[in-house]
Amino acid sequence: MAKCSAPGKMILFGEHAVVFGKPALGLAIDLRISASVTASSEYTVNERPMKKKHHAYISAALDEAWGGPPINVDTFSQIPSGSGLGSSAAVTVSSVAAMLSSKGRLSQEAVAKKAFSVELKVQGRASPTDTSTSTHGHGVLVSPDEGDGLLWRIEHEGSVWNIHHCEVPEFDFVVGYTGIHASTGPLVAKVKKLADRSAEARTAIDRIGEIVLEGAEALKARDKTGLGRLMNENQVLLNGLGVGHPSLDGLVNAVKPHSYGAKLTGAGGGGSMIALTDDVGSVAEAIRNSGGEPIIVKVGSEGVRRED
Repeated sequence: MAKCSAPGKMILFGEHAVVFGKPALGLAIDLRISASVTASSEYTVNERPMKKKHHAYISAALDEAWGGPPINVDTFSQIPSGSGLGSSAAVTVSSVAAMLSSKGRLSQEAVAKKAFSVELKVQGRASPTDTSTSTHGHGVLVSPDEGDGLLWRIEHEGSVWNIHHCEVPEFDFVVGYTGIHASTGPLVAKVKKLADRSAEARTAIDRIGEIVLEGAEALKARDKTGLGRLMNENQVLLNGLGVGHPSLDGLVNAVKPHSYGAKLTGAGGGGSMIALTDDVGSVAEAIRNSGGEPIIVKVGSEGVRRED
């Protein structure tokens, strides 16, 4: 009936703080997930019975975007699950897009809003950063304030996120994947609990919000040195919020001699880190020698699209 794909993402700045209404900056990467929907006698995923426990995002996508007869959803992923590279967002966006496309209702804004609702339902607490980046592609600045390049606006229970297009230079990033699966929901809840009782944590969240805006200006100016400095500072703040991991620290420290800056990306607790560099080979080797899996990515990739 329809097949769509969506890119993964890396959060350059703003993870966790964006849940508290701060801005965030996400970049689409050239690893994708595709989803196709076809008629079926029962609801299935990759020809197997759909189970909410194992197919939470696709099951929730059916509630948001389908409401029709049984279908089979076939998925294919280039993104490691739990890697911090937006696998849940990409499978959600591609599934929602395929469902809407099969009904002739495909639009980026509709996909982004429905995909956010899916992640919110599954994770309990979320921001639209991942799903909007996967939907629009390129780069996305999420902010409580409206600015140039506004794409759409998402609201939920008093929170407001304005989604803006952001141009992305052809910078070289290397992802270091720890191989440690980390679920987003519990880590987000952990930061919320800490922020509720710690003024220091709230100050860190405020500073991360400032870093996002400074980082957006540095990205626009193609200032790699400035971006790297902000990445390093953001990493220290995220560790202070308790979402770091010794394996991530090991990879970050290993690439420092060859990078402008490095930090975890995504929820943390494992998953991946990213490094901005002019020496991709040395960074990849350092990651490998430290027990991680290097993934060389291109940033600024196209957003959700039909594949059929």
